[in-house]
Amino acid sequence: MRNWLPFIKSNPTVAVIRLSGAIGGQGRATLNDAALGPVLEKAFAKGKPAAVALEINSPGGSPVQSSLIGSRIRRLAEEKDIPVIAFVEDVAASGGYWLAAAADEIYADPSSVVGSIGVISASFGLDEFINSYGIKRRVYTAGQSKSMLDPFQPEKEEDVARLKTLLEDIHSNFKDHITARRGDRLEKDIDFFTGEIWLAKRAAELGLIDGIGHLRPMMKERFGDKVQFRRYGVRRGFLSRFGAQVVEDAAAGIEERAAFARFGL
Repeated sequence: MRNWLPFIKSNPTVAVIRLSGAIGGQGRATLNDAALGPVLEKAFAKGKPAAVALEINSPGGSPVQSSLIGSRIRRLAEEKDIPVIAFVEDVAASGGYWLAAAADEIYADPSSVVGSIGVISASFGLDEFINSYGIKRRVYTAGQSKSMLDPFQPEKEEDVARLKTLLEDIHSNFKDHITARRGDRLEKDIDFFTGEIWLAKRAAELGLIDGIGHLRPMMKERFGDKVQFRRYGVRRGFLSRFGAQVVEDAAAGIEERAAFARFGL
């Protein structure tokens, strides 16, 4: 009711959006633009918040989904003229740091891990395994590159060269994003794009983040003790807890756990 009465002053509100987990795919076990889009749109639109706070805890994932989510955050921030502040929990690495860099400011816990500005592709080679069991792989293609990096065939130098070119191009896009968002704050003469990670204190000294701090005390310090927090996140439907969705979520959970494990988490 108070929001509809212009002569009654309302307490400031901070919209809090939780971005937790691996990035990619269309499943609800991961962060992706399709699931997060409506959440972000609502958070920026409802009640003209004083700021939007991002709670980030992500080891990264899909570069495309990272870009889509980050671009949506920037578009809404500029359209609504609302500042965006990111708060890193355990980790904001790779695509997780891409999301953090979409904010106007980044803060973290002293033990938070940030960085890993690089691109990785990993798979297995199973050609010798199937050969040892007398299994023959039969593949027919139209287009010489259609079976590139088939794990059941011997690795080809030309396939590896093509993959490295793709990875370098994606890495270039990542570097452009970080340079555009953080370039004037980054320490000079340091290569930030090697895939290295840093703890928050060192990251603040290098300009990768803006300082050490937690969401609630910082928002109260900035907007007053009476600031209100309105939380937004992706909700799972009741039926998604059953059947094939359980198997899909379990598989995604294992993959996500492995991604976090890379950072000792």
